[in-house]
Amino acid sequence: MAAARAPVELSVRGIVLGGLLCVVFTAANIYLCLQSGLTFASSIPAAVISMAVLRPFRDSGILENNIVQTIASSAGTLSVMVFILPCFLMIGYWTQIPFWPAFWICASGGVLGVVYSVPLRRSLVTGSDLPYPEGVAAAEVLRAGEATRAGGDAGDAAEARLGLRAVVTGSIASAIMAVLVGTRLLAAEVAGYARFGAAATGMTVNMQLALFGAGHLIGLAAGLAMLTGLVLAWGVAVPVMTMMHPASGPAVDLAMDLWRHKVRFVFAAAMAVTALWTLVQLAKPVAAGVGSAFAAQARRRAGEVLDRTEQDLSFGWIAVLIVLLLIPVGILLHSFIAGTPLAGLEAPLMIAGILFVALTGFMVAAVCGYMAGLIGSSNSPVSSLAIIGVVCAAGLLSVTVEPHLGIEARPALVALSLLVAGFVLGVATIANDNLQDLKAGEMVGATPWRQQVALIIGVIAGALVIPPIMVLLGHAYGYAGVAGAGPKALAAPQAQLIASLAGQFIDGTVDWSLLGTGALIGVGLIVFDTVLERRWGVRLPPLAIAFGGYIPPGTISIVIIGAVAGHVYERYGDAHAANPKQAALFRRLGVILASGLIVGESLVNVVLAGLTAAAKTGFLTVPDSDWPLALVGNAFAPWGMVLAVMAIFGMVLWLYRWAGRLALKS
Repeated sequence: MAAARAPVELSVRGIVLGGLLCVVFTAANIYLCLQSGLTFASSIPAAVISMAVLRPFRDSGILENNIVQTIASSAGTLSVMVFILPCFLMIGYWTQIPFWPAFWICASGGVLGVVYSVPLRRSLVTGSDLPYPEGVAAAEVLRAGEATRAGGDAGDAAEARLGLRAVVTGSIASAIMAVLVGTRLLAAEVAGYARFGAAATGMTVNMQLALFGAGHLIGLAAGLAMLTGLVLAWGVAVPVMTMMHPASGPAVDLAMDLWRHKVRFVFAAAMAVTALWTLVQLAKPVAAGVGSAFAAQARRRAGEVLDRTEQDLSFGWIAVLIVLLLIPVGILLHSFIAGTPLAGLEAPLMIAGILFVALTGFMVAAVCGYMAGLIGSSNSPVSSLAIIGVVCAAGLLSVTVEPHLGIEARPALVALSLLVAGFVLGVATIANDNLQDLKAGEMVGATPWRQQVALIIGVIAGALVIPPIMVLLGHAYGYAGVAGAGPKALAAPQAQLIASLAGQFIDGTVDWSLLGTGALIGVGLIVFDTVLERRWGVRLPPLAIAFGGYIPPGTISIVIIGAVAGHVYERYGDAHAANPKQAALFRRLGVILASGLIVGESLVNVVLAGLTAAAKTGFLTVPDSDWPLALVGNAFAPWGMVLAVMAIFGMVLWLYRWAGRLALKS
């Protein structure tokens, strides 16, 4: 009998399709991120599109579709490099985004993120119980699509058909909700803010089924930890700080302004402390994972053939890539130092910069991979790591260099700190995505090294697109905070914050009281978690608590609601299932349904982002370019909030009952 053909995985057609999707999704994400500070995940829409495009090819399958989504997934994450690149315009270092420096900042940091996450796979994916919501969602979508074309056991096929029904139904439901929000018949968020004497606080809840689905996937423990952070921020910090800084105006403006400019800095510092603690806790499993990778490499050299699903990029390739990637890092450092007041210290500054990128990058990759596993790539607060990176770089330069060179060196020091932070952000954002992809790959039986190569291709494709798109948007709109920006300038909120922080650290005007308070809160959260675990065996991860206060309230609140609702759904299934197998199916259909919620909204968001960009650039003529599908105006907003609450919770209740009945009837 002839040997079975190996399944197609890393193919030319898959690379081309993945690269094209990466380019399209990167362009859409850049605009969305510059306008609102948000991005949409592109892996699931890419998986759906790939299955449709490659279906006519008889030899295509789940592994090839997984490669396509792996390449395209970098679009949603590498796009956050716009947190850093506009900073150089804001400080006057660049007059427009130059192609090659911007490309190498994105590409070098991004590929380092892939390389650094290779030895983390065994500790944070294979040997971890982290939920990886988007990785699981992508895998379930791929499995559901594959089940419709693959033969096999009748029972498995029947269960696969149930899964396909669940993912399609969830996708349709969230797509309908997203379209209705786009028409403004349903509000995008529901908010309520009020004053209590001199204090002001409130809450916003985004009406997004995708975030609800992400909450279901992350589970109750992470959800409760984030709820703790949300309460600390909006139930304690915001009211106290608004009393300390009284001002007139609407409660929502006062509360949100204090949160953006003070409370968020407090929780960013708390995140820095808890991230370092998380890194300490991860040291042992990461070391074990690296040791396991070395052992696998040794077995490989001894002639042992490792299982295909255990083959990572070899350490030889990793070492070569790290050295090659640090060359453009050094060249860019030289270009930022030469001809400035820093030129006399070029050698030590270049060495220190390269070491900072190399060492900090690995630590950031571990922490960011952990956060992605905990809450998902879309909701992982990558901007906080950019803030931590620029704070560390600017802080070190302000202490070690600025006192010796004086005021005239400050502009160059600000630019240098932003450059180093840009490389670290590239590492963080791609590590954030790579481990999510590797989780999906593990679930579908992919080859790790092929996925790692695919993501490198995706990083390069995205890095080629980012500079010209930013130049185009700069000419069309401009960027807020840049000289000459007009009324339609893109807000670039994270870039403004990061540029401001870098300048404050170098100038010595940073508010240390906020950062010190946040650091103390971080220590308190660590102690609290340790006591809980030792006394009652319960854990509230301190990092999750910290970013519960850091992430915008509208985003985190709906994620928490999804986590609690998912727990209630699973408990109901455990209580009413006839046997453990049925209970397991009940839970599995819940996971697949939640995955579908992410799929549908993600696809619609791709279309809406394109329509919005077309309206903003004049290719589409509509009354309101911010809402190209709008059927009603601002006067309908109160009714839109009422209808949105009724619609989202009515839809969720119906979906859970429907999925539960499917499981209990099986």
